[in-house]
Amino acid sequence: MSITARQRIPHLLFDCLDSISRYHIVDVVHHYALLPRASMTQSKTPFIVVLSLAMTMMLGPFSMDTYLPAFPVIGESLGISQQAVSLSVSVYVFALALGQLIGGALSDRFGRQRVLMSGLAIFALSSIVIGMADSLNTLLGGRAIQAIGAGLTLVSVPALVRDRVAGRDAAKLFSMMGFIMVLAPGIAPSVGSAILALGSWHYIFFALAVYALLLVPLLVRVIFTGTGKVSRAKSPKMSLLARYKLVLSTKPALPFIVWQAASFSTLMMFITYASFIYQGHFGQSPSSFSMLFAANIVAMLIFNILNRVLLSRLPSLRILQLATGCQAVGIVLLVMAAFMDWSLYAFLAAMMLTIGAVGAISPNIQACFLEFFPTSGGTAAALLGAAQFGVAGLLSALSAMLPHTLEAVILAMAACGSVAYLMLARSIIKGRAAVEAH
Repeated sequence: MSITARQRIPHLLFDCLDSISRYHIVDVVHHYALLPRASMTQSKTPFIVVLSLAMTMMLGPFSMDTYLPAFPVIGESLGISQQAVSLSVSVYVFALALGQLIGGALSDRFGRQRVLMSGLAIFALSSIVIGMADSLNTLLGGRAIQAIGAGLTLVSVPALVRDRVAGRDAAKLFSMMGFIMVLAPGIAPSVGSAILALGSWHYIFFALAVYALLLVPLLVRVIFTGTGKVSRAKSPKMSLLARYKLVLSTKPALPFIVWQAASFSTLMMFITYASFIYQGHFGQSPSSFSMLFAANIVAMLIFNILNRVLLSRLPSLRILQLATGCQAVGIVLLVMAAFMDWSLYAFLAAMMLTIGAVGAISPNIQACFLEFFPTSGGTAAALLGAAQFGVAGLLSALSAMLPHTLEAVILAMAACGSVAYLMLARSIIKGRAAVEAH
């Protein structure tokens, strides 16, 4: 890279961030202006409601990571390789996307409580089946059904949030839930290891079943009959297919689906290759890897806290743009670190910026996207969640064909992120055109 090019990079980044702070998507702003005033001025949501929703939404991601430490034991118990056991992760991710697609429209049609409770029941029963598995087929089949139940549960939570608050209030609530949820990938493997130390791997899935069953009385008491109960906007009667057509025909909202899928795929790519990056490439020990991985969780928590502070002063969409800009800067630094052989800690700083930004990106995308669908929040949340997990799972699986080098992994992350940055550029251009038109 020439000296001139190096000198230009900071100026280009500052110009980009300056543009981000000045412009935003005019379509969303116009939509906000047309919303009923009452939807924008909700009373403060009780913490017990936030905690209940976060614990429910955490069920799906938590069950994805809890059994990871048991892979060698499961393989030995079932007489299969660890690679065969890892197939259950891919099956779970794709079935989770399917479960959300099924549950979203059903929750709009038949109500949040029916779908949510059905999801918890399916999850609990399938967890018990997995706990008694004696073959790979039972493991994979059980994980698929478990993920569908988790999908029904997971998709109901954003819809419940949309029923209660809108706009900036929704972004704050998603951010508070995200603060709790981001702990899941950090503590889930430790919980799994603790259970494994006390008994066999089967008890991990029995514990997940207990987790799901304990949520039932909590949700009934807090969300559906207690302080968190609200009456949602009446949903028009239509077929499931018609509901998805309605969401997909709302063109100003569609970029947020692409935005979320691209940003989350960047995170999934990192999770998939984190062990290779820190242990394989940088030669760190397992204990050091745990600390390095946890540093990214801390970064997400920091961005999450900053997001909640900024939401008192800035629109959700503008914070989304700023956070995506930060992620873009992080990706540029990661590419430089990979190809210029930066030190471990310089690389870690760039990775923390890239991954940490997701802590502010995700809640604001959810809030902005669901703002378009006051009566179809379940269907909308289903499409957003299915795209997020489906695309991320597919790209993560396809990345197995890449060369096993740091440069290839970082370029794959950059490719995922570049789609989000195109959405960012689109929002800036549309915002600038709207300002100039007025």
